[in-house]
Amino acid sequence: MTQLQNADTMLSDDVVTHLDAQLASARGLLQVILEQGTAIRNRDVPAVVALTGVIQAELQRRGSIEQERARLLERAGARLGIDASAVTLSLLCELMDPETAAQAQASSAELRGLLEVVRREHHVNRVLMNQELAFLDHLLRLAGNGDTAYDSGGDRSTVRPVGASAIHRVLDLEV
Repeated sequence: MTQLQNADTMLSDDVVTHLDAQLASARGLLQVILEQGTAIRNRDVPAVVALTGVIQAELQRRGSIEQERARLLERAGARLGIDASAVTLSLLCELMDPETAAQAQASSAELRGLLEVVRREHHVNRVLMNQELAFLDHLLRLAGNGDTAYDSGGDRSTVRPVGASAIHRVLDLEV
């Protein structure tokens, strides 16, 4: 059976529509993550918090997109006579006409690229936030005046010494 004779138009259309939804979601997520990176660099705490909420909402939306992906793989697996976990894009393309298969492959490649950029930028944001929190923790330790202090995990760590016995070292240099 040739690819054209084997084409499943309804499944093909659903796969292309799903890939479009995945791409739109990934583009939106990337935009928010880039905005969050800018807010972190600008130390705009309210914007960082607000954008974190937007990211959480988009991740929940992506959860429903992933459920749709699972349903499509089940349908394709049933059509191909294999388990859904064994369905690949190449096998899906066997159920599509050549033009739709090419479109699906291009969309899939774009999606993989976008998700890699999202992963990388999210990692950068996490590193930046950890640096900011470490700096804040350092400043709080320098400013300690005998009150009970908390470590970066939010746990009570120590009671700081008061007065002349408190030692504050910013730089220890030997020449």
